[in-house]
Amino acid sequence: MLKHKHLIIRANVENPPKDEQAIVEWAKQLINNIGMKIMMGPYAKYCTMQGNRGLTCVTIIETSHIAIHAWDEEQPGLIQLDVYTCGDLNKDTVFESMQEFNPIKIDYKYTNEKKIKRNFKKKN
Repeated sequence: MLKHKHLIIRANVENPPKDEQAIVEWAKQLINNIGMKIMMGPYAKYCTMQGNRGLTCVTIIETSHIAIHAWDEEQPGLIQLDVYTCGDLNKDTVFESMQEFNPIKIDYKYTNEKKIKRNFKKKN
């Protein structure tokens, strides 16, 4: 039976990532630490557009995906991290990996969904 675990983190940080290669290495380490397997990526790109300047890194893992977006134009910086898996997930390990960015505040949502069923009427 599939598990559905989704961790969404929004963090204000003092040290937002800015280097593409460094965030790729960070993502690889995170994925290893949470016991996941990479299928594609990680891929990272820095966006220079004013008002949206920052770094994005995405990875397809065997059980779904991981994406991190970091904006560095303002202080503190902002990170949004999305970890979705159909496997086991130790969210504390993910929070530990965030320490590299010197978080000042972390808000998160964690869902551990069971199968949810909703019936809809068919339109004639």
